[in-house]
This record gives sequence, structure tokens and C-alpha cells, in this order.
Amino acid sequence: MSVTHAPQTTDVLTRQDPELAEILLGELHRQSSTLQLIAAENFCSPAVLAALGSALANKYAEGYPGARHHGGCEIVDVAERLAVERAKSLFGAEHANVQSHSGSSAVLAAYAALLRPGDTVLALGLPYGGHLTHGSPANFSGRWFDFVPYGVDAETGFIDHDQVRTLARTHRPKAIVCGSIAYPRHIDYAFFREVADEVGAYLIADAAHPIGLVAGGAAPSPVPYADVVCATTHKVLRGPRGGMILCGGELAERVDRAVFPFTQGGAQMHTIAAKAVAFGEAATPAFTAYAHQVVANARVLAATLADEGLVVTTGGTDTHLVTADPAPLGVDGRTARGRLAAAGLVLDCCALPHADTRGLRLGTAAVTTQGMAQKEMARIAALLAGVVRGEVESVPAREEVRDLVGGFPPYPA
Repeated sequence: MSVTHAPQTTDVLTRQDPELAEILLGELHRQSSTLQLIAAENFCSPAVLAALGSALANKYAEGYPGARHHGGCEIVDVAERLAVERAKSLFGAEHANVQSHSGSSAVLAAYAALLRPGDTVLALGLPYGGHLTHGSPANFSGRWFDFVPYGVDAETGFIDHDQVRTLARTHRPKAIVCGSIAYPRHIDYAFFREVADEVGAYLIADAAHPIGLVAGGAAPSPVPYADVVCATTHKVLRGPRGGMILCGGELAERVDRAVFPFTQGGAQMHTIAAKAVAFGEAATPAFTAYAHQVVANARVLAATLADEGLVVTTGGTDTHLVTADPAPLGVDGRTARGRLAAAGLVLDCCALPHADTRGLRLGTAAVTTQGMAQKEMARIAALLAGVVRGEVESVPAREEVRDLVGGFPPYPA
């Protein structure tokens, strides 16, 4: 499952700008000598990297294929049409817009297509795993719309469906958003569709995290249920950093106009070509096997962390995500993250539902791309717990990390 051929800094860059070349090689070394456990990260393939560094980066292409505002778009039109058709086929969608620069810009465009400033929106609250675009006062979403947050059950950590239904009936939102950056379980899209229909709301699925699992058949698809699906093309999908939007044909024009010209200018054609490569890779049996291995790895990681004494949110995971409270080991999330970073285990902190402290958020997408499986997940969890407890110092821990990653290099030579 691991990708092949290390990305090399070109001779041209080494000669012309050795300072920057050294920085690029330094980052490659960092990625190749530490454990990448950030849930939102992955290693894209050399083919994706090749498209990102291609001559398509030179082309200005405002608009859509066949209706550009610049000349000379004949070739890039083919690239975008290919990306769109591959995305539609991969996810069974009637329409795909592949121009969004990020997941956040995809959500912005979805709101622009369906809402007006001041409209009420129901979304998972930030303390329970909601994204900044789900109503943070520091974000455009919280400034432009009236967000009503729903939460998770205090005992189980699962989304409180009764609360969702009650809030929807009380506030009659224009849209309901389902999706999270830290919820490790599958979303019940059929339930959210039922509630949205009951109150006459649009259903927007923010599938930035699970969309790669959806592509590989390892998670349920929101496409048959949501009016609009917003997603990223990195994370488990293993493509370039960027976003996309999927929807039915009846909303296609509104979505496209919300992306361009309303929220964005020229499309990044090199990134769109790289998305096409990633969609093609995700349609293969190898990617299906990878997606299921990602989930299997996450379940072992969660179970072993629980055995080591951490409190795992919801008692486990259905996805690539694991969130856990290290408090039983004697430290808070931020302290634990610092200790782990010093030991070469790179991960994030996150809010913990119904708690005043921060927890740890881990993901298995990148390490699975490297070829690691359940045995390595158990080893990683045990090492993580030892470092957090203070039983394993950072220097020997780093040596163990290097030994582990050395056997599973992200870009084998």
C-alpha cells in the first residue's frame, strides 16, 4: 500500500535557490523520520506530486470548461472535465465542482449557494467536534449566519439525535449541517435527511474527513441523502490539498456560481489535475483495500490506547479518527502533545465533549499509506502511552520511532 519513489528536489532548484531546496529536503526528512498521526494529513502519491508541479500551474483559467475568461484553456479544460467525471463516477454524484481551494472554501460556497446572511443553521457545536465553518464567531460562518449548535450524549459521546430533532423543530433552520473534525463514528445521514425534510431545511454534509473512506467503500456515503456534500481531497483520499463539492443536478448551477465568481477567482489548474489523479487512484481495488486497512488500524489503535489507560471517546471508532483523554495518565492534552512531539509522534489536540480539558486527536491515514498494519498500531499505542506517562524518555522514544518509520518509509527509494 505504500507509495514509491521519493520526491526529489530538482537540480534546478538546488542550483538556483539552495536555501529553499534545503528547506524542502528538511521537510521531507521530518516526514520520513517521525510518525505522522495527524488525522487530516496523508502522503499523496508521486503521480499527484507530479501534477502539482506541472506546467498547468502557469495557466490562468477563470470560469469553467468551455466558458473561460482567458484564452488558451483548451488543454486545461480537458483536465478539469476529467477531474469532474472521475469525481462523479467515484462518488455516484450527478454534479461535481472541483475548483474549491480548500474544505473551508467549499463550505463557504455551499452556504453561498443555499443561504442568505442571517439565516438559521443547525450544526454540531465546536466543543463536540464541529468545524470552524460550523458557526465559530471567529469565522465567516458565525458572523454571517445564526448557528444553533447540537451536541453529543454526555454518557456515550454519540450525537444526540433526540436533541437534533428537538432543536430543528424549535428553530426551523434553513439548513442542517452534519459532519465533524473529531467525531470518530459514522454519521447517520438518513436520520439527518429525515429531520431536514420534516422542517423544510437543506441538508449539507461536511464530509471532509470521511470522504476518502467513502471512496474506498469503508464508510457510508452522504451523496444519496445530502443536498450538497462538501469535502477535501487530501486526508484519507490521499490527493492534493484542496476541496470539492458534490450535489444533484438541480443545484449544479447555483453551486458553480457560488464557487466562481462569488467566492473564488481563477482555478488552480495544477491542483485540479492532481485531484483527477487522486480520483483515478481512489477508484482502484488497491485503494479499497487501503481504506479498509485505515479503519482496521484505527480500531486497533483505539483499543490499545484504552488498554493503556486513556479514555477513548465513544469507546472506539468507525473511521480513521481516534480521540482520547490522557488525563488518567496524569497529564492534559496539550502537555501530552508536547511530550509526544519531542519523541517524534506528531498529532493534534482537540476539544473533549462535556469536559474542560483538551484531548488527543489521532488518525491512521498516513501510517497506513506507509504500509503499517495492526501490529504496528499496537506498538505505536504502547509507545505513545509510555511517553505520556513519562516512562519512556524522548531520546529513546525517538530512536524507536526512527526504527519503526525506517521499516515503512513514506517514499521508498
